[in-house]
Amino acid sequence: MAIAKAERLMSLALCLLGTRRPLSKRELRGSIEAYLEAFGPGNGAVEGSDDAFNRMFERDKDDLRELGLIIETVESADGEFGYLARRDSNRLPPVTLDVEEAAALGLAAKVWQQARLAGAASGALQKLRAAGMPLAEDSYGHLALEPRIPVHESAFEPLMLAARDRRTVTFDYRKANAARPEQRHVEPWTLECWRGHWYLAGWDRDRQAERVFRLSRITGRVRSRALPFTAPVPDHVTVRETVESWAGETATGTALIKVRAGHGYPLRARATATRDLGGGWDELEIPYGHGLDAWLVEFGPDVIVLEPAELRADVIDRLRAVAKG
Repeated sequence: MAIAKAERLMSLALCLLGTRRPLSKRELRGSIEAYLEAFGPGNGAVEGSDDAFNRMFERDKDDLRELGLIIETVESADGEFGYLARRDSNRLPPVTLDVEEAAALGLAAKVWQQARLAGAASGALQKLRAAGMPLAEDSYGHLALEPRIPVHESAFEPLMLAARDRRTVTFDYRKANAARPEQRHVEPWTLECWRGHWYLAGWDRDRQAERVFRLSRITGRVRSRALPFTAPVPDHVTVRETVESWAGETATGTALIKVRAGHGYPLRARATATRDLGGGWDELEIPYGHGLDAWLVEFGPDVIVLEPAELRADVIDRLRAVAKG
């Protein structure tokens, strides 16, 4: 929302909340600075400004009602309409939190580290504390839990805002087996963190299908546009399940791989068996499922697939595709 419009709506809301009697359009037009600047006397207003003011006022009134403000329309004895927003009708119920809920809020506020979200979370907690709400550190003293969600990708914030505002995005994306990035046009649905990496789920307009993108593979700037979504946003998006299938989490067998000593810690964490081969190499048995080849390629020369043969061939094909670029 433009700053000028937001200020005008705020002024109108304060006028309607602050009055004890209904105010007519004429009174509101003469009381709110934004209306005076546009339609007041002596400002060069042309013929038809009454109609222009009426249209703006009706839009502003509808916008405030859509935001949740209850505005009453009252007809006076002489047939003139007035407007007011009674405080009793627009007062929120008191906020009450039990100890567990307060602890959850306190932990949630500590999750975000980037300034944009940290400021909002801190401000919300300050308001709750000022209202007498017990928070996590107030209830338990020093918390042993210090949750963190790392966000290093510059694409995170523009994608988060685009998903919130339902705005389509365009970005260059490099797949694991591709030498060069391709431009993608996406309707963003949700962001999710899995095993230290952020992923975006959304509707790929070019492929006309749901897709999941790893943010670390987005290159360049994310550009957003106010274009309507062409696909319905599902109630539940299976980001984690999709990524797990890529990483071979949905296992159908066992793969045997060689891993250079001191490397491949995520693979070692999933290994069902480990054997020292000597010469700076270890042999791992790990669950094998669809998409494991794309994950193994990311470890480069530190991982060698021994079996099955089809997994080895897929990894080699992906590495050759990258090398050709």
